[in-house]
Order: sequence, then C-alpha cells, then structure tokens
Amino acid sequence: MNYWLMKSEPDEVSVDDALAAPDATVPWTGVRNYQARNFMRDAMRVGDGVLFYHSSCAEPGVVGVARVASTAYPDPTQFDRKSPYHDPASKPEAPRWLLVDVQVLKKTRNLTLPEMREDPALEDLLVLKKGNRLSITPVEPRHWKHILKKLGA
Repeated sequence: MNYWLMKSEPDEVSVDDALAAPDATVPWTGVRNYQARNFMRDAMRVGDGVLFYHSSCAEPGVVGVARVASTAYPDPTQFDRKSPYHDPASKPEAPRWLLVDVQVLKKTRNLTLPEMREDPALEDLLVLKKGNRLSITPVEPRHWKHILKKLGA
C-alpha cells in the first residue's frame, strides 16, 4: 500500500465538497504536471491512503483522510474548451492528462503547514521540502502513521 498527499484548492474542491459528493468521491481533475500525472498513472493503486490537503488558502494543511478509489483514466477537462484545464494539444485518442477518483473517509482538524514544519518527525516530508510545488507527493509510511496519530484518525 502506498500513501499520498494530494493538494486541492478549497475554492475548487474542498474536503466538504468531496464529502457532499456521491459516495464522498470526487475525480481529481486539473493535474497538469507530468510527475504528478505519472504518480497517478504508474504508482497509485485503489485503496492507497491519501492525505487531503487544502492549498492556496488562508491556512493550508491536511484536512482529511481519503483513499484512491479508482485506477487512472483520462481527465475530461483537457478536452473541454470551457475548462481552465483545457489542453488543445491533447487528443481523445492520445490523452495527455489523467486523474484518479478520491474518496474522503474522514474530515479532520486542519493540521496546518506551520504545525507540520515545527514537527521534527516530519522534517523530511516531501511537501515541506523547499521548492516543492507538486500537487501530489508520496508520503512515507512513518509520516503517514505520525500524521494520523496527530489527527487522532
């Protein structure tokens, strides 16, 4: 089993939006970074653990625990001319961008970015590395367990 931290801007899809969706499951649309796409395509498996992270907001942090709920499949927003994620170079017969479905299992308190930075046990968590801007990062099992313990999850 693998573990992931997946960032979402709450104005686009919040943990509450996900919980309100059918089966508390949302498609993880809009990923436009090849490394993050490759994580979804090559490494994510149904059932993998996910830390649902709110980014680009007043208090970024982990706000929920989720799981990968599907294998990777083409992101339809790449073909939608009205979408901010439209990619005119991507063709239906050869899609460039993929997504997975994510199912929220539990909303948690916000484990904020400053709180994570202050925790010595998380000093090498990838999301905390200087210059890391990826929307999806792997999480080591020891970090996963530590974060769940901090969240009481």
